[in-house]
Amino acid sequence: MDKLASLKSFVRVVEEGSFASAARAIGQSRSQVNRAVAALEDDLGVQLLNRTTRKVSVTPSGQAFYQRAKAILSDLGDAED
Repeated sequence: MDKLASLKSFVRVVEEGSFASAARAIGQSRSQVNRAVAALEDDLGVQLLNRTTRKVSVTPSGQAFYQRAKAILSDLGDAED
């Protein structure tokens, strides 16, 4: 899976607070977004999100990674401009 797309999916899940809302916002299915974040967690070897049937919360590792991912995406956007 594309790591940049996985980063974007993860950031959107954190910002939206759910996989369903994130999926709607980026025009993908909930399962696609879930797979992207799961692949990112597998690649990093850490759990970024705590999942329940009702909500998603960010782990301490996830919060640190979220800050870094936001910076990376911002830098990429600046480079493209």
